[in-house]
Amino acid sequence: MYKTIIIEDEHRIREALSIMLEMTAADKIQVIAYAESVEEAVKLIDRLKPDLVFMDIMLKDGTGFDVLEQIAFNSFHLIFTTAYEQHAINAFKYSAIDYLLKPIDSEELKTAIDRIALLHERVLEKQQLSELQLNLIKTPDRIILPTQEAMYVVKLDQIIRCETSGSYTTFFLTDGRKIMVSKPLKNYEDLLEPPAFFRIHQSHLINLNCIVSYSREGMVQMNDKSSVPISRGKKDQFFKLMKEEV
Repeated sequence: MYKTIIIEDEHRIREALSIMLEMTAADKIQVIAYAESVEEAVKLIDRLKPDLVFMDIMLKDGTGFDVLEQIAFNSFHLIFTTAYEQHAINAFKYSAIDYLLKPIDSEELKTAIDRIALLHERVLEKQQLSELQLNLIKTPDRIILPTQEAMYVVKLDQIIRCETSGSYTTFFLTDGRKIMVSKPLKNYEDLLEPPAFFRIHQSHLINLNCIVSYSREGMVQMNDKSSVPISRGKKDQFFKLMKEEV
């Protein structure tokens, strides 16, 4: 059972989330407290030491970030709840922080809880939170890649290409590193998109700025000396992006 605190200043949403948790995860979640202000949330987290916190971003006396800056205890899983638009949602994805979009969908809630079960004890990474705050106010120029060992902060222009295998994706970087994350490529496709990136094949996404050469036969040479195939269905779009007629 995950001892859970819900931090939300709207009573209606707080009650709805509590009911949904009882209906979808009564065997995993035990809601032990509610908070609707920064001051109250900080006191409850430090005193009750929860396993899981659902955190609204905008509270009546501040933000969820104010809570996270003030707490002493931080060994819990964090899921933000937000009504933000797409740019902000991408900011969460770039920062590798879990979120639920309001109004909260029961299936997405269940998926988020199931994902927690696959993770080990989590300590909130200050770098993640800093990146998220920065990304919420500007277009992100870096991404956080979570692995079992660490959270890797990678600038977008360091990514040469991504290659997927099943539910795993490997990032190939300009410094020679290879970072494997336990998420499929589709999770990153809407983050790494034209004009800099392009999904050239079902298994490959490339940085167009790292291309050395390409052929009409359907192969692209990257500056890490790798060769990437162009899928038949992507050829027209690829050549258009490269400003060359087929």
